[in-house]
Parts: sequence; C-alpha cells; structure tokens
Amino acid sequence: MESRYIRQTTLKDFGEAGQVKLAKGKVLVVGLGGLGLPVLQYLNAMGVGTLGLMDQDVVEVHNLQRQVLYAEHDVGKQKLDVVQQKLQEQNSSTNLQLHDSFLTKENALDIIKNYDVVVDATDNFPTRYLINDACVMLNKPFVYGALHGFEGHVSVFNHQNGPTYRCLYPKMPSAEEVPNCNENGVLGVVPGIIGTLQALEVVKILTGVGEVLSGKLLLFNGLDQLYSKISFKVNPLNKNIKKLQEFYETTDCGVISTLSAAAFQSVRESKSKIILIDVRTNREFDTNHLEEAMNIPLLELEGYVPPKWSMEVYLICQSGKRSEIAAKQLQQAYPNLTFYSILGGMNKMMALCP
Repeated sequence: MESRYIRQTTLKDFGEAGQVKLAKGKVLVVGLGGLGLPVLQYLNAMGVGTLGLMDQDVVEVHNLQRQVLYAEHDVGKQKLDVVQQKLQEQNSSTNLQLHDSFLTKENALDIIKNYDVVVDATDNFPTRYLINDACVMLNKPFVYGALHGFEGHVSVFNHQNGPTYRCLYPKMPSAEEVPNCNENGVLGVVPGIIGTLQALEVVKILTGVGEVLSGKLLLFNGLDQLYSKISFKVNPLNKNIKKLQEFYETTDCGVISTLSAAAFQSVRESKSKIILIDVRTNREFDTNHLEEAMNIPLLELEGYVPPKWSMEVYLICQSGKRSEIAAKQLQQAYPNLTFYSILGGMNKMMALCP
C-alpha cells in the first residue's frame, strides 16, 4: 500500500529515505508492559521492519489500567501471544520475532546481537544493567525509560560512543533503596507518554532525523506538565566491558535457590505435604492463592520465627521478585534450611493451572 506511510514520506526531513531506513530496522523491545506496548504499537504502525518481542508474563487485571493494548478477555493469557496477534492485525507486513523468556545472562548476547536498537521497557534494575552491559559489548544503542508515580525518565545510552547507563548510574542500588512496586504506583497515562517518547528516540536512531537523547536524561513531571533535561558525560571506564557479570542482582543479594513454576508443580503433585509461604500482601492473597500456601507478607517476614521445619521451604509472590528477597532474607537467618523462590510466581502458576 503506497499510501500507507504517506504522512511520513511527505515530511521534508524524513521522506522516502527515512521510510526505507525504518523498513530495514530491527528493534528489540524487552518487556510488554506499560512502556513496551506504546513503543511497539507506534513502531509497528510506522513501518519498522523487524520487531522483537520479549516477555514471559501473563496479563493481569491490574495491568489494564495502563497497559491499554490488553482487554478484559485477555486476563490470564500470555502477553506475548496477545501482543503478537494485535500487532499482526495492525500491520501484517512487520516481521515479529518472539522471545518467550525473560532476559538473562545466558541469553542476552545471543538475542541482542540480532538487533539494531534495544528498548528497555522493564521495571527492574538488574535487567537494565544487563541490557547496558550486553549493549556495550555488542556496540548497540539502547533506549531507556523509567516510571515513578507521576513522573518518568527517558534517555539513550551507548549511541555513537555516547555515555552508557553506568555513566549515569554507576552502581546498582541496594534492595532497600529500590521502591517497592506494590507500595509505589504509577498514574495510568504516564507510561503511555514515556513509551511514546521512547518510540520517538528509536525512530531518530534508525533514520538519523533530529537530535538523539544521548548524554541527556529527559525528566517528565506529569503533575506540572514539565519537561527538563540533565546532561551527563562519558566515563571511559564504563565503555570497557569485556564480559557480563556473574550475577545481575541488587548489590546486597546473595545466591539463592530458585525453581521454575513447572518444576514446582511437579513437586506439588509428587509430595503429600509441602511448606509454601506466599509473601504477597493480605489483599493479594485473598484475591487468589494456592491451596496449600500460608500468607506471610514480605514486610512482616523480618523477625518471623518458623517452626522446626525439616524440609525445603518454597516461597511465592506475584512475579518472583518479592519471593527472591524473602528467600535471601530467610536463607541468611536459617542457613540450615533450603529456601526456594518460585520463578514467575503466581503469574506462571496461574498460566500452568488456570
């Protein structure tokens, strides 16, 4: 359809040449949530040739407030499946590459090497540092977005020898410094604004149009409708990354035992009795929980004295983040016991046992 992109190709500084560059572009979007969805919808509509979709979560009711591609009937479905279908309906000519996984040290380099640009649409520091380090090693630019309440941040790292994420944030914060996603919300419209700004940066990187936010952090305040920029410089030491770190976790994290949702389901089926602690809030637990679970919210776990357990203890939350913190906390306090954090938490368990 020659007229499909006419509103872009008639732009003086974009033209047919810009459209050709978009068509040749390959963009990986890590995370199909509030940021990733507007990025994908706009890049898909504008004619970016190849889009990589990466996530392993399912759609939940509380996602609908800000992740506006999803509908009520999508709740419980894999995000990857829903997004693939809707993007194909929007633009059937796009080459969609599906990555049914979270980004890990084991897969990051193999996946990112196939793309021109990486979009960080995640909500956690370990993944951002992993994306950064992999992009530095592979010489790939990545577009960063972050949310907090009524505010958002956007920047572009590792673009044409520009600063990296570590030039702005040299060290990963400790677990105590990281805001708890269940205590700090986000206004539904803010991810759409920040995600759209990220999409714009991707377009500028691919086409060479305009000035890319390299070496600049854009700050958005939704309450006052204010935009401001902070400049920062390259630290050459942060460009000299030769290999990925052994672990990508908050700085005070130790190694913990984890178990996939499928493996834990096998445990449930093979054992008559297990010890399962659900560390979500009381409200989350009351909404849905596994039959054998006992509820001890993460904030109440400190100082908890367990009975004289003689078997493994399994920990679960909604997505696996809080159960990791709980496992580290309990493992340190009770080194003679083994605590397992269930990867993907209730999201994955509900997908296995709807």
